[in-house]
Amino acid sequence: MAEKLFSLNKGNFRECQTVFRGERDQEYYRGDFWVEDTSAIDVRSDRKAVGAISIIRQRSATNLFFRRTRQHIREDATDLSILWFVKRGKLAFSNQCGNKVAQPGDFAITRSMSPFFIECQTDQDSVHEVLHVTVPTHILRSHIPNDFSTGLFMAADKPELAIAENILTYVFDDSGLLAEESARALVEAALTIIGNAVLAGEDVVPARQTIADRRLQDVLRFIEVHLSDPQLSTVMVAKGCGISPRYLSFLLRLKGTSFSELVWEQRLEQARNWLSTSDPRDISISEIAYGVGFKSPAHFSRMFKRVFGINPREFRGECCQKAASPGARESEDAFAGYPDVSDLLQ
Repeated sequence: MAEKLFSLNKGNFRECQTVFRGERDQEYYRGDFWVEDTSAIDVRSDRKAVGAISIIRQRSATNLFFRRTRQHIREDATDLSILWFVKRGKLAFSNQCGNKVAQPGDFAITRSMSPFFIECQTDQDSVHEVLHVTVPTHILRSHIPNDFSTGLFMAADKPELAIAENILTYVFDDSGLLAEESARALVEAALTIIGNAVLAGEDVVPARQTIADRRLQDVLRFIEVHLSDPQLSTVMVAKGCGISPRYLSFLLRLKGTSFSELVWEQRLEQARNWLSTSDPRDISISEIAYGVGFKSPAHFSRMFKRVFGINPREFRGECCQKAASPGARESEDAFAGYPDVSDLLQ
């Protein structure tokens, strides 16, 4: 459930500098914040924390101003990136590179480690509203590796941005029914979608796909969908994709692999991931073997040991020990030290 970060009116707006970061200075970073003195002052900022990320909805009936200088950065080196979804009014941003303005529906990213000046301007109805997300920059880099020290502004004509905004709004509006892990997963998904939109760029023209490229995509999708079927074969894939077995072999050669290499690689990768992330009490090794398309647990065990140098039971035991140890790394780190399947199947 969202909580009030700060609220300003005619009686307390001159105290805005001491309250805009919350009661415990838990949000944003150091800077100069002030509110335009008008006859109607009504500013409210509500916050929903999801892990280290905060979703904040801010509404105002007057213009707001924020300035971060080099002196502020020297005093407070908090490196946050702010993702802005402008809903009402405008967001005017100025720095050493010039001026930019985000209109209603636009998206922007600003970062705290370069000086800037922001003005939140109301519309003709004296309303300014934004949904913005504060993300530690090191977290955002896993989704968007670009450096946005000087800011990024995008017209909100990309469906990815609209979907991401809807996801974040849903998480913000949740009244407590959504589990914490589910909220984290949704925010992660929103950041990934935003990253896809940003990395695509406004002027990027999608590369034209050849007929062979499209056929290969059909083949890879069919194999992934039917990976658990022990009867999966070149004849089955070719028939399912409407091509000949000979053409199927040609397509896989374009990818630099053969049918058997591709299928065993995917099955063993899926099994390794399943073993490392599942609880032995919930699913047995035999069920995993059948679940990825092996005809017998014995065959699965032999293949697994031949490729990874360790049998499935020992591998799962090591993963469980790592997960139970203090300061254990996340599940994907359990793969460290083991070779890639593709290298061993060549």
